[in-house]
Amino acid sequence: MVEPLPKWIMKAYSKLWTKFKNKEFNHDEASKTLNDDKMVSIILSELKQAGWLEIRLHPEDSRKRLYKLISPEEATKEISKGE
Repeated sequence: MVEPLPKWIMKAYSKLWTKFKNKEFNHDEASKTLNDDKMVSIILSELKQAGWLEIRLHPEDSRKRLYKLISPEEATKEISKGE
């Protein structure tokens, strides 16, 4: 289930979507894109909890995660289904 995002998370999502679209990225790449090391983990966690982000283990290093955003079109379709 996808939920609407708070404005501050939506801004971060927008920056990440502009950079990566539906390509996978890692924590370091997200950090560079958002220019905010301290908040990146919180932002990624909030996106995951709201259903806007998929996470999987890195195939070569299970300590690392790979992230992939849900497209805005898919997310908004899911939100309107839930109403």
